[in-house]
Amino acid sequence: MKKKSKPSSEPLKQRFGEHLLVLRGMLLRIVAAVFVCFLVVFYAFCAPLTSFILQPVTQRGIQVIATRVSESLIMQLKLSLVAGTVLSMPYIIWEIWCFVAPALYPRERRLFIPLFAGMVLLFALGVAFSYVTVFPLAINLFYEAGQGVATSMWSVEGYFNFVLSFVLPFGLMFELPVVIFLLARHGKVTAQSLSRSRRYYILGAAVVAAILTPPDVVSQILLLLPMLALYEISALIARLARPKPEKAENV
Repeated sequence: MKKKSKPSSEPLKQRFGEHLLVLRGMLLRIVAAVFVCFLVVFYAFCAPLTSFILQPVTQRGIQVIATRVSESLIMQLKLSLVAGTVLSMPYIIWEIWCFVAPALYPRERRLFIPLFAGMVLLFALGVAFSYVTVFPLAINLFYEAGQGVATSMWSVEGYFNFVLSFVLPFGLMFELPVVIFLLARHGKVTAQSLSRSRRYYILGAAVVAAILTPPDVVSQILLLLPMLALYEISALIARLARPKPEKAENV
């Protein structure tokens, strides 16, 4: 009697290799898109963007200086890279969608685009909220604290790094409702479990606010309060987003 031959692993390896090639192609196209947008921003819009970023300090009469030869250039390169990434975000979303769509069920495809777009929108809202409302308060705090102590002369690169370290945590924080929605849809969290975990969340949020913001109590409170508000919104979302029963779906 003939022995049955073991199923070959070659087709599996080929499929895995094909996925890697597709992933590599997607990443290369995304990097190319970000690079092109970076060049456009750097050569066409860097000056007005720099003025806009420096406006909160220059309008208060704070002198911005460069302490190293390359400091101003490095700041402009960083700013152009961040702006170029934001500018290329629609194309990045499209590339990610094209990569993951074949592996999704129809119901998951219907949810992916609005959820992904919602994540981008909420991140932008978090950054805008922090820059328009909370960030000026932090600048006023540091500026007034230095009055009568020393002449305010801030490093341009240090200031830009401070802007990023301040606004990016707000952007990430505003993603909480989407994360809770996904967990609630899969039955991982409920409104009741969120209610029971509220005290632990408050403690964790306080620790995160202390780590992510500059070392002053006012900035930490300004970050903590929106985090608490978003948690309550997320608890409401978890109450509405009940998990659906698993069904076999055809792709």
